[in-house]
Amino acid sequence: MQKSLGLDKLIYNRGIRATTADLLASIDICIFDLEPSKIFINIGSNDIGFNVPESTFLANYDEILRQIKEKLPETQVYVMAYFLVNLVADFGEPKADHESLFASRTNDILESANSKVALLAQKYHFEFINVNAGLADADGNLRKELTFDGAHMYPEGYEIVLQNMKKYL
Repeated sequence: MQKSLGLDKLIYNRGIRATTADLLASIDICIFDLEPSKIFINIGSNDIGFNVPESTFLANYDEILRQIKEKLPETQVYVMAYFLVNLVADFGEPKADHESLFASRTNDILESANSKVALLAQKYHFEFINVNAGLADADGNLRKELTFDGAHMYPEGYEIVLQNMKKYL
């Protein structure tokens, strides 16, 4: 994907199916061992989806950012807004699976979390960025053709995100 966009940067995608607690447990491997010059962090949507208490999720996120600030003080950090979801389209899954995936993961809930995560970014003098331009349909949901289940994007969705990130790279 980097090559198709003509990027001359070395980019590590450490995307893991994880919660903030999982990232804390593997933060050395996922972040510190790489000693990156820039970090784009988007973690916590699974906390929200798995009903991790907000106080726990935010405390974990705060600890992640604190450790980054302490151990990588020269690294530029971009805290990313959460990606949109699509609760309304039919993706062919059983109704119970759909309801389970979105029981606590709605665009309104994610937007509320964005405002709290933005405050954490500000606390550590990190930049909060929203690189979701082009992902939404006319109703503000994740475009159906960019996702297979309403929450997880196809590569085409991530290409849009990466294109939006280019100015920060």
